[in-house]
Amino acid sequence: MASTRTRWIGLVFISLAVSLIIVDSTIVNVSIPSIIDDLGLTSTQVQWVQESYTLVFAALLLVFGTLADRVGRRRLMVIGMTLFGLSSIAAALVTTPDLLIGARVVQGLGGAMVLPTTLSLVNATFRGKERGIAFAVWGSTIGGMVAVGPLLGGWLTTDFSWRWAFGINIPLSVIIIVGALLTVQESRETDVRRIDWWGAVLSVVALTALVFGLIEGRTYGWWLVNKPFVLGDLSWSSGISIIPFCFAAFAVATVLFILHGLNRQKHGKSTLIAFKLFTIPSFTNGNIAAMIISMGEFGIILSLPLWLQFVVGYDALQTGFVILALAIGAFVASGLAGGLSGRVNPVNMVRIGIAFEVVGVAGVGFGISASGDWWSVAPWLFVYGIGVGLATAQLTNVVLKDVPVEESGQASGTQSTARQLGSALGIAVLGTILFTSTAGLLTNSLNEMKLPEEQVTSIVDAVVDSSGAAIVPLEKDPQTAPIAEKAKIAFSDATRLGAYSAAGFLVIGLVSTLSLRGKRREESAK
Repeated sequence: MASTRTRWIGLVFISLAVSLIIVDSTIVNVSIPSIIDDLGLTSTQVQWVQESYTLVFAALLLVFGTLADRVGRRRLMVIGMTLFGLSSIAAALVTTPDLLIGARVVQGLGGAMVLPTTLSLVNATFRGKERGIAFAVWGSTIGGMVAVGPLLGGWLTTDFSWRWAFGINIPLSVIIIVGALLTVQESRETDVRRIDWWGAVLSVVALTALVFGLIEGRTYGWWLVNKPFVLGDLSWSSGISIIPFCFAAFAVATVLFILHGLNRQKHGKSTLIAFKLFTIPSFTNGNIAAMIISMGEFGIILSLPLWLQFVVGYDALQTGFVILALAIGAFVASGLAGGLSGRVNPVNMVRIGIAFEVVGVAGVGFGISASGDWWSVAPWLFVYGIGVGLATAQLTNVVLKDVPVEESGQASGTQSTARQLGSALGIAVLGTILFTSTAGLLTNSLNEMKLPEEQVTSIVDAVVDSSGAAIVPLEKDPQTAPIAEKAKIAFSDATRLGAYSAAGFLVIGLVSTLSLRGKRREESAK
């Protein structure tokens, strides 16, 4: 066992690794307007720049959480950071939207190697009260970095280029790799049974089909074909849309994944998910809560930077400063949570945190309007940040507290997958709400102005496909300024609806925590 000092220094580098992975899931958001101008992204591509990272992240966490237990948790973390750094170089140099999405896919692959290994390293390295403090540090890093990412991205985009939002990952990856090799002790399972690759394939198919269906439903049609789906020489252009088949593929692959895993477990073979862990109430209920909460936590981060830049008129750096209020709240609350670890029931801490998140996100929705400003949302973002800081780390502690160390990799992968799946679903659902609502509201407003149908369609498509960027040139032209005002109102109303929807997910997440208990099983048995 490494010395106490070395273990805590190692935790710094583990937390830095988490920071980089989480920052990259948010840093891009404030850079999107500049990327749209430079590369010409459509609204669907805007979602995919974020979702390609999150989707691969979610789809492969189970695989790498299990693999880490066998090949070594530190080793896989280092491999993941190396891949992450190399793909960041590619992302910084791309010249087309498709290449950027491809680079984000590879970044997600590296991130999926890193996140579950950091969790299982913390779980394997620390015990007792130290583990609670370590999880608080790990979780506070996630909570804070969700907001620091936009600030860092805003500064780099405004003063340099959006490409530096990816380039900053390269030196940081090197620092983390060197630090981890020097201070983090390797850990792995003694059981080296074969990995369930069929289970891995089924899990990837299920998650990919679900998120693709949610994102692309408004493009290709939720039931009947709106737009032909083209893949190479293949074209799906008539009758029922491809989207219902995506959801069917998700359902079938999920059922097959469960049946396949239970059959392997029955015969004593390794499984991608340790299904027996779901006999642990804290693990099962905690994962359900984590997924639902993540749907509400991260979806709003997609739409808020777009509203701040295209409606309010801020640049990327100013947007980052507004969202910094969230980071300040998260850091303040996370420090408090770490100090209270071991003295306050962690489940109660989670519930209080989610309650703050609900109030904060609902307040953000209340403050959003076409005439809004930073002061109408920043105080609510601070409240929301307090909730993130209180809830994130302790929920992780609750989920993993009864899990045996030898299965921490699988458990960490499952827990991380629940969070990332929730994030992916939140971004997909709330992104769909944002753009679909904008299109509907703006169409109604322009029809009231008695504009020709062709002009209405052209304007709505321009605003939605540009994720709101088309509002700026419309506003600069005196002839189209009234149309720009209608577009601002529609985009603001849609963003507000997304915020209220996120608050609704968080309320459901709060209710789901009522089934959680704060004491360990062995403590309850005494």
